Amino acid sequence: MNIQDVILGILNNKPHSGYEIKQHFEEYFSFFFDASYGTIYPTLSKMEGLKLITKKSVRQEGKPDKNVFTITSTGTERFQTYLHGPVEKEVLRSDFFMHLYFGDMTDRDTVEKMLRQAMEEKQTMFDDLEQKLKKLDTKLGTYQKMCMELGLAQYAAFINEIQRVLELDFA
Repeated sequence: MNIQDVILGILNNKPHSGYEIKQHFEEYFSFFFDASYGTIYPTLSKMEGLKLITKKSVRQEGKPDKNVFTITSTGTERFQTYLHGPVEKEVLRSDFFMHLYFGDMTDRDTVEKMLRQAMEEKQTMFDDLEQKLKKLDTKLGTYQKMCMELGLAQYAAFINEIQRVLELDFA
């Protein structure tokens, strides 16, 4: 999975501006995929050069013109190739897990603080995703809703396990 495939998926439904694409990342993908404007705009430019998308400048009253991007037939083919291709193996890179792995090389208070902080952060992420799901529920298709529900399940499992560890080992 790369950002080009994700953007093609967004544009597959309808044309979007760069701002709207960024909003899509924030509303729907923030719990499993992130992209900044500094990544999105250069990627859009590259994709235009590859003929995966086209750009149309649209006048706005009282604002600068906005660029609206549309997927091309080549872009649609590429996106379909992505969808029908194998799912890449997930690679988890976690500074939390690395610190925890080496936890026996520090003191209990440091480990407990780290566990509590990780649990609070995951709880915040859970709460944010739960709010997004409630807000977007009627706008979501079956698979988009399933994706968010699986994200909630992962967060809940992490929170529950950290709580269990804290109760058993740090009570």
